[in-house]
Formats: sequence, structure tokens, C-alpha cells
Amino acid sequence: MPGLSDAAREKLGQVSTATLTTQLLKRGLRNQYLQGVSRLTIHERNMVGEAFTLRNIPAREDIDVIGAYDDYDHPQRKAIETVPPGSVLVIDARQDATAATAGNILLTRLEVRGVAGFVTDGGIRDTAEIAEYDIPCYVAGPSAPTSLIKHHAVAELNTPIGCGGVAVYPGDVIVGDNEGVVVLPAHLAEEIAEQAFDQEQIEEFLTEEVRGGRPLRGTYPPDADTKARYEEWRKKKDAAS
Repeated sequence: MPGLSDAAREKLGQVSTATLTTQLLKRGLRNQYLQGVSRLTIHERNMVGEAFTLRNIPAREDIDVIGAYDDYDHPQRKAIETVPPGSVLVIDARQDATAATAGNILLTRLEVRGVAGFVTDGGIRDTAEIAEYDIPCYVAGPSAPTSLIKHHAVAELNTPIGCGGVAVYPGDVIVGDNEGVVVLPAHLAEEIAEQAFDQEQIEEFLTEEVRGGRPLRGTYPPDADTKARYEEWRKKKDAAS
């Protein structure tokens, strides 16, 4: 599967997760919005990037000891060093936020490496510092304890996972905005980007129409007359840009 085009990436950077979930519903996909995961960082742009995944299973006391982190090839650390620039690291923590899946040093490394974002349905520590970082970060909540008390990172990286109750396959396109995170199947991302952008254009026009006093009937959804007014509005907007 070829990577996401620059044009699609640009459009997805401007559309809302609300619009994207509508486009997904049109294609029969109802469960693509991560539940219980919210934005930690402040960023004006959308988070957009292909998924690179890390899966956790429940920790076991004889294996997940503090010395496990002495291994530079520990799967958590290896994922941080392996996720490609421009991708989003997505961590499956089984919707358990009672332990941290990362902290400020690991997020700093992701930011320096040019990773497009970080998503986990688990906890994260050092939230006060990370909230100021430039890298987009979406988490289930703050949690001080190290991941080892609850999570065992699986050695095989970039495999299908669940995150926030949603199936995430490597290469799926992850988009995050102020409301949350949505997962676009890789083979649909290009067409959804185009149609989502068009949807937001007409919704901008319809919002102006309603603000100007027009009733919902005939406006939302638009009838033939409203669509004709939209085409004129779009021509003027395109000419001015």
C-alpha cells in the first residue's frame, strides 16, 4: 500500500474528526473513533500520520521487573527508536490507564525524531511537561506508576492492535483534532480526505446560511436551490483565493 499523498495529508490536516466519522459511516464503518482517549497537548494543526503500533499484554511479576528497562532492545524503547518519522506511534494498553505507557524522555525522543504523534489508550506520566511539547499527544489519562506494574510490551512491533476499542492496522491513517482520534483504513484514506474536505466546504456555507436566518428545511440537508447558491458561493471563494 503506497503511503499517504501530500495532498491528502494536507486536507486531513484541516478537517474535523466529526466530518471523518461521517465519511466513514457512509462507507459502513461505525467504530473508528477512539473511546476514552483525549488530547493532552495544545496544537493548532491536526495530527496526521500512518500508524506504527505497539501491543501490551498484562504484566507478570517474574518477567516485568524494573531491570527489564536496562535492555536497550526492550520493546517499548525499541518502538520509540523504530517508529518512522511522520508516523504516529499507537500503543495498545488494553484501555488500562492505571500505569504509564511513556513519559517525558520517551516523548522528547519521539519529538526529536520527527514522529507525527503519540496515541495510547493507557496512561502517561510527566503530563505537565508533555502538555507543553510540540508533538501531538493523545492519552487516556495521567498516571505516575511505570508501565511495568501493569503492561508487558510485546516484542513483535507494528502488528494489528486494539486502541480505544478500535482495530488499528499498521499503515492505517491516524487523525487527531481537539475532540479526539479517528482511524482511517489505509485503502480509504485518499478518497476520504478529498470528500471530507468537500464536506467541510459545503458545511461552512450552510453554517453561514443558518446564521443568516435560513431554516433547516431546505438548507440542512440542502435542496436544489441551496445547492445552486453553494455553487455560486464556492466559485466566488475559489476566485478570491
